[in-house]
Amino acid sequence: MKKSSCELGSFPKDSEFADLRSTYIANCVFNGFLSYTAIVLNIVTIYAIRKTSSLTKTVKTLLLSLAVSDHGVGLLGQPFYTSLLVKWLQKTSTGCNTYLALGFLFSVFLLASFLSVMAISVDRFLAIHLHLRYQELVTHKRVVAVVISIWLLSVFLPLTPSWTSLDNYTLINVFLEVIGFFLTAVAYIRIYVAVQRHKNQIQALQVLEAAENGEMANFARLIKSAAGIFYVYLVLLICYLPFFVSITASLAIRNEPSISLKRFSLFSWTVLFLNSTLNPVIYCWKMRHIRRTVMDILRNLPWFRNRGTI
Repeated sequence: MKKSSCELGSFPKDSEFADLRSTYIANCVFNGFLSYTAIVLNIVTIYAIRKTSSLTKTVKTLLLSLAVSDHGVGLLGQPFYTSLLVKWLQKTSTGCNTYLALGFLFSVFLLASFLSVMAISVDRFLAIHLHLRYQELVTHKRVVAVVISIWLLSVFLPLTPSWTSLDNYTLINVFLEVIGFFLTAVAYIRIYVAVQRHKNQIQALQVLEAAENGEMANFARLIKSAAGIFYVYLVLLICYLPFFVSITASLAIRNEPSISLKRFSLFSWTVLFLNSTLNPVIYCWKMRHIRRTVMDILRNLPWFRNRGTI
């Protein structure tokens, strides 16, 4: 039997409500807080990325795409999800259009965020693998074209349930994300191999010390940049894993899901949204230039200046 896209939320039965009520409340509280942090942190991050002159245009463009998608999750996705949970707490059913709109918002911003992380990871792989040829082959125009393609795909793919079943759409999503995670993992393995090879080459250089130091400094910057994006990828993997497990279990079980699975599914969405709050934290933690810009922004805030004068 085909599942309708209007069954997205699995409106609770009267017999289930008492068991799921605390889960709804907990997810409302978590998402209310995470929505605020995702909005604020990503606004600061977007401003910081634009102001950080040491970042190349290609990296800026890709990071901005990720930050904008994460901001969209906090601004639109999480409040919509929280409002749906509130309606369920009030035992108020929502119409088909509400589920369709909710599913569309989730898919657009989460898919754009996912694909942006993949694109940034591939970019860092190319920067280390191509080295001196990187700027020649990876131009700003080409990166802009990739970002536009990411957003077009993120808008187009959620429309596929209009002409196919929800199960088929879910399988397409899972397949796309599994392939994305696999290819990115391969890219980081290649990055590790390239780093080891370049280290050996640099150590074997018998040229002027200044040239050698310049080569090592440039390559060290590439390694740090790739390491920072690796943490973004790793956190993405951790936050998406419960959602993958939930989706796989739902597809495997043709009967009515258990209370435990419904609880797990609800929390898996919240963990998925958590990724949009954690990404800006990783930028500040692992990317020194962005961290400095963020600190400069904070120092210029009125409350920060006033605190310093006390």
